[in-house]
Amino acid sequence: MIEFRGVSKVFPDGTRAVDDFSLTIPSRKTTVFVGSSGCGKTTLLRMINRMVEPSGGDVLIDGASVRDGSPVQLRRSIGYVMQNAGLLPHFSVIDNVATVPVLRGMPRRKARAEALSLLDRVGLDRALAQRYPSQLSGGQQQRVGVARALAADPNILLMDEPFGAVDPIVRAELQQELIRLQRELDKTIVFVTHDIDEAFLLGDQVVILQPGAQIAQRGSPSEIIEHPADDFVASFIGAARGKRAMSIKYTPNGAVLVDAEGRTQGVLVEGEEGSERLRERR
Repeated sequence: MIEFRGVSKVFPDGTRAVDDFSLTIPSRKTTVFVGSSGCGKTTLLRMINRMVEPSGGDVLIDGASVRDGSPVQLRRSIGYVMQNAGLLPHFSVIDNVATVPVLRGMPRRKARAEALSLLDRVGLDRALAQRYPSQLSGGQQQRVGVARALAADPNILLMDEPFGAVDPIVRAELQQELIRLQRELDKTIVFVTHDIDEAFLLGDQVVILQPGAQIAQRGSPSEIIEHPADDFVASFIGAARGKRAMSIKYTPNGAVLVDAEGRTQGVLVEGEEGSERLRERR
C-alpha cells in the first residue's frame, strides 16, 4: 500500500506543483492519476520512487517512509516506465531488460535468461533480443520498457504516460496488454495520463486532479461517470457530450445506444422485464 500524507512540492522557481495532497493507493490495484498538463500528476508519481523529493509531508510504502532508506535501492525495487521508454541506446534489448537484476547482483547469464522470458510475457519475439532500441518500432520499445520495469519482479509499477507517444492502434494494443499483465501479475500500479478514456479503461481507482494536485474526485470509473462530483468533473469526463452522452434509440430490430452525435455505439441488451418496459415505451 502506498500512502501520501499531506505532501507538498514547491520548486526553486516558486511553482507550487503539489499542495497538501493526501491519498491511499490500495495494493494490487491500478490507480490512475489523470488531469491536464501541469496539474502535478507526474510530480506525485516521482515522489514515490524519490525522483522528486517532497517539500513537505511524507510518502509511505507499507507504513514505512520512502525517506528511510537509500533512494537508489528504492528505485531498483520499483518498476518505472516512462513515455519514450527511456531505453539505453547502446544496450541491446536483452541487456536493457537485464540491467536492474544485474545491478542487484544477479549473474548476467541468469538475468539474460529471465529477460528472454519477460520478452515472451510482454508479447515480443525473442528474435528481437539482440537488436538495439533504434531498430525497434515505438510500440516495441514500449514493450521492452515494460519488460525492463518487471525484470526485478517489483511489487510496485510506476507508469508515466507510457503510451502517449505511439499511434492510436498501437496504444490500444498496449493498453490491452497492460490489462492482461495486471490480471496475471497483480501489481500495485500507479499510472499517469491526461486521457480520461485511458484512465477509465485501466483504472480500478481513478483520481482526477486540478492544479496543485487538488483532488477533484476519486473513485471507480463507474462511480465517477454515474455521479460526477461537480461541473468541473462532468466537463472533464465529457458527461454531457460525445460518446458518454448516451441515449436510447428504438429501431425495428430493438433498442440501440447512440452518442451525442447520433452515432450508434451498441445494442441495448435487457432481461425479459426490461424488454417489456421498452416495448411499452414505444
